Formats: sequence, structure tokens, C-alpha cells
Amino acid sequence: MDDQFKDNPKTAYLYEMYVKLQKDEEDIVVLESDPSMAEMVKVERANIEAQKTALMDQMKEIIESEKKEEEFPNEIILEVRAGAGGEEASLFAEELAHMYTRYAETQGWGVAVIDESRSAVGGYKEAAFEIRGKDVYKKLRYETGVHRVQRVPATEKMGRVHTSTASVAILPVRKKTTIYINPADLEMEFSRSGGAGGQNVNKVETAVRIIHKPTGIDVRSTAERSQLKNREKAMAILTAKLQVLKDEEEARKFSAERKDQIGTADRSEKIRTYNILQDRITDHRIRVSWHNITKILAGEMGAIIDAFENFNGQAVEGSDDE
Repeated sequence: MDDQFKDNPKTAYLYEMYVKLQKDEEDIVVLESDPSMAEMVKVERANIEAQKTALMDQMKEIIESEKKEEEFPNEIILEVRAGAGGEEASLFAEELAHMYTRYAETQGWGVAVIDESRSAVGGYKEAAFEIRGKDVYKKLRYETGVHRVQRVPATEKMGRVHTSTASVAILPVRKKTTIYINPADLEMEFSRSGGAGGQNVNKVETAVRIIHKPTGIDVRSTAERSQLKNREKAMAILTAKLQVLKDEEEARKFSAERKDQIGTADRSEKIRTYNILQDRITDHRIRVSWHNITKILAGEMGAIIDAFENFNGQAVEGSDDE
């Protein structure tokens, strides 16, 4: 039998039961020579075969579910970062973060803040969240990219429409990864969670910043109470980012074959416009619009998620730039 059942902790017990049934099947062979036992042997064989089939089906189902979880893991890192547009962009970034975390709560997913950096007006310069739950990556994977908002800011006295952007990154956290991180490639800094960054040997400084020198990727974790836990969280984010980087490189190799697919990894791609004055959200990849922005930004984004699931990954070529 395939070693995948024997070596997998979730199927090892079932595998042992299967092997025992095989032995029982071999043991009754000696009884076949006795005509008086023929009927009993027949019934017992059928019983063993039924149990073996049930066990095999169960083991295959477990392995298949693991494969699906590897493709669509049930844990992600959500990053939101203010883009062009000054303080207005930071306010929009916070609105997007609220939209996703509120939607996550409606799905029964767990949400935890990893790091947040606020602007002078209270919005997010950048923020990172850990979200866990069934189908979280499957549902949110198309949210990666640049989101644009068009509206009249509260501070605008002339009534002029202001355009600002925020970028969103959905990073799947996979149980199995091929990424190897050389400790020599890392630079670590420690600071107080509420204070400025920088190296410090003070033991109360639990916030961790890790810089991956070969790529320049910079990650932080400040929400945990211990430096060790923040370091573990930051390493998980770094691993997820390096995996995405590797996946993007591989995807580019096959870009000609994938040109009809909805992009899921390019953070520089402008994917969606939120036009407040016209109460309309438009996704430029599938050319679909939705109304009632207030409710959607409050977390009622199920219609957007459903549109992508129903689209089966097939995108209309070109974009609809409003």
C-alpha cells in the first residue's frame, strides 16, 4: 500500500487497521479447504472487504482534503498599505482593513493584529493581520492589488474629488514550503511595541523587525507580548512573502498560457475603484460593478467574493478605467 497512508499522522491509525484486516483475510484462507466452513468464509471475506473499502475511502478523503488545503490554505496574512494620496490614502487603507476583518468575522474566521502603523490623522500607514478559517485563502485570494478610491475628503473646502490608493496583499500561510532561509541573510531589530524601531538589548522591547537582505523584504510583528512569539510571527510572514515571490516568478514563466486568468499576485496591478460620489465599486479585471459602498466597506462584501467564485478564474481581457 502507498506509504503516504502509513507516514501521514492523520491516516496512520487507519492504515494499521487496514493492515490488520489484510492479515485477517490471509488467516481465513486456511479455512477454505474445509467445505463446512465455506459459507462462513464467504461471509467473513465480504465483511473484511467492506471494511477495507471503507478505510481506504476514508484515507483517500483525508489525503485529498490535505491537498486542497495545501492549494487553498486556511490561514493567510492580510497586509494593507497606504499608497498615493497622503493622509486620505491612510484613511482608505484603514477602511479596507476594516472591510476585510469585518467580513472575516461574519465568516467565523479568527482575526489577530500582527502589526499596525498609524498616520497623523489616525488611518493606517500599513497594517498586517493574521486570519484563520475555512476557505479563507480561497475566498480572499483575488483581493491582492491596488485599490483606488475617488471621493471628496472631509477637509476639502472646494468640493474637489480626490483620488487615493491603498495596496492589499493576501499571503497564504502554507504548512509545507520549499523556502529555505539562511540565518546569515537576516537582520533583526528589536524595539518597544509602541515605540520607534531600532536595535536595543532592553528585555521589555518585544517588537521584532526582520530584514531579508537578499530581497530587501522588511517584516514586523508587534502584537505579541513576548519577543520570541513576535519573532516566530515575523518569520512566518517572511516565509509567506518569499513563497509568494517564488510563485510569482514561476507564474511569469507561464504568463503566455495564463493570460486569460485573473491575476492573484501582482500587487502593482490596479484592480478596483471605489467611487464614493457615484456609490459604485468597479473591478477592472472582470468588469463588474456593485453599489451600496457603505455596506460593502462595513464587511458585506459577499457579492464581490461570489462574483469571482462564479467567474471560475476567467477574466475579460483589458480593464475598465473609470
